[in-house]
Amino acid sequence: MVGPGDAEGGPRGGAYVQTLVRALPVLLIVAGVCYDLLTPPPFTAVPFFTVAPLIAAPLSTFANTLRTGVVAVVALALLHIRGSFDVGAATEVATAAAVAVLALVINRLVRRSDQRLASAREIAEAAQRAVLPEPAERIGGFDIAARYEAAQADAFIGGDLYAVQDTPHGVRLVVGDVRGKGMGAVAAVAVLIGAFREAAEQEATLEAVAQRLERALVREAARRGGLEAVEGFTTAVLAEIPHAGAVVRLVHRGHPGPLLLYGDGSLDTLRAEEPALPLGMGELGPWPDRAQEVPFPGGATLLFYTDGVTEARDRHGVFFDPARCLAGRTFRGPRALLATLVEEVVRHTGVGGATDDMALLVVRRP
Repeated sequence: MVGPGDAEGGPRGGAYVQTLVRALPVLLIVAGVCYDLLTPPPFTAVPFFTVAPLIAAPLSTFANTLRTGVVAVVALALLHIRGSFDVGAATEVATAAAVAVLALVINRLVRRSDQRLASAREIAEAAQRAVLPEPAERIGGFDIAARYEAAQADAFIGGDLYAVQDTPHGVRLVVGDVRGKGMGAVAAVAVLIGAFREAAEQEATLEAVAQRLERALVREAARRGGLEAVEGFTTAVLAEIPHAGAVVRLVHRGHPGPLLLYGDGSLDTLRAEEPALPLGMGELGPWPDRAQEVPFPGGATLLFYTDGVTEARDRHGVFFDPARCLAGRTFRGPRALLATLVEEVVRHTGVGGATDDMALLVVRRP
């Protein structure tokens, strides 16, 4: 039986490959010695001894790279001393020494790049915590869990967003996806979350909260100018869960509808009753926001997600269907649900991985 870590590309397979790569410089030196001893004099083993420190440079520490270079040069010199140390032999030893010095320079450059990358990662993590903080596990009597999965390796935040807040009108939340990538999308995320925090406390209705977000996004697009002023938009779904009554109110703005999972494993997709344009495109259509109200009984769970989930494809181009994946299953809590969903998306996309970020938010009524 093949375990999850034994499959190709699994954790164990990756560890084996890393160990083999790190041992490769030593293996090359040993191979060079054997090659020189077992072949006639005209054949040279110099390539083995020069490649060894070059491979060690980006993978090992400075000390290990230095040791690899010294061993390679000494081994080559000893092999020539036992034969005839002529001009050709001296040239080969000098070449190996020069390459060993070059390997040390490469090692230094790689280490500096790694330090810069680590610093950039720390900055990205701090930005994520500031712009998109993880909500508390319990808000307004509800169990909460959120997760952000970046499609790009080493990226921490992009254009997807979520926010949850307990207000006098109930627990209010927003999940959305800003058009575009990069710092422009991150700036729009910061503007929207800031506007939501303020509007959720002040506005009496969920429709008014949506209009405040609309105006905030329009102002931000106008400030930035260019194509953003006419093409910038954000798909979003807003929700309000009153403190009294087992219901949830939703306002859809061109975003995938959340899933309502019941305690017995059944589920419903809460699609918009009336289509509406994304935030930032209000000038193109006169439709007013209308909140729809649906039952939200005890033991049920709301799952909000961005289109990075529904647009994840397998190698045949088939889109991932979260409703079909989760139907008939029960979970211990919000975090277990998120972990399962992310694992299923990764399994569906396979080696290529997802092509878009995923923002996930779960609200469970105990």
